[in-house]
Amino acid sequence: MNIIKEIQVGKLKVKVYKTRKDMGETSAMDMAVKLKLLLKKKDEVNIIFAAAPSQNEFLETLIEIKGIEWNKVNAFHMDEYIGLDEKAPQGFGNFLRDRIFGKVGFKTVNYLNGNAENPKEECIRYANLLKKFPVDIVCMGIGENGHIAFNDPYAALFDDPELVKIVELDEKCRQQQVNDGCFDHFDDVPTHALTLTIPALTAGSCLYCMVPGKTKAEAVTRTIKGGVDQSCPASILKVHDHAVLYLEKDSATGILD
Repeated sequence: MNIIKEIQVGKLKVKVYKTRKDMGETSAMDMAVKLKLLLKKKDEVNIIFAAAPSQNEFLETLIEIKGIEWNKVNAFHMDEYIGLDEKAPQGFGNFLRDRIFGKVGFKTVNYLNGNAENPKEECIRYANLLKKFPVDIVCMGIGENGHIAFNDPYAALFDDPELVKIVELDEKCRQQQVNDGCFDHFDDVPTHALTLTIPALTAGSCLYCMVPGKTKAEAVTRTIKGGVDQSCPASILKVHDHAVLYLEKDSATGILD
């Protein structure tokens, strides 16, 4: 489907498509094939989803694919702002509810609560859920600063002892939310969030990473051409046994020469 380049970097498979639509549709179909195989082997499957405009085409296609036994899938999301109005459309739980959690019949949907009275206790609660339901599939993106979930470079730990933690968002991360059209102004973007840590994400058996857009080109280039280093958290994908990075021509600018 209009694939223009395919390479492997370390263990990471990288696929570049002509358009964002091609990228989203292909990644969804690939993930659905894997999910159906897992559902033949397991009574239930656990999936973590990212909430970002980069995931739109992927999610739009995924919910239309026939034959997925969603009633055997437990759904999770990977991060949430702290203190944002619970009805705000920018809330990641709300984003996913509108695009997939409320559209297919999951066995369970497990939300991170950014308005919990005690955020530290919320981290513990969600970490215990992840221990109870070990993740099979992670559907994710990469941030402009190379983050995965809200593990910004300054806070990213490849050997983080926690599964879920509170983080302060760096300026580039907050500006990305404006660049993506999620917030009108920088000062509207919350300063803190709850996030699954890098070990929580890489515990997934299969990682599907969808990254469109010119604003992500620098982070993509660093992920692929740089070393495996916490200064570019997404670089950890290169040492995962089953990770695929889906790009389109704009996000792949730095690797198409």
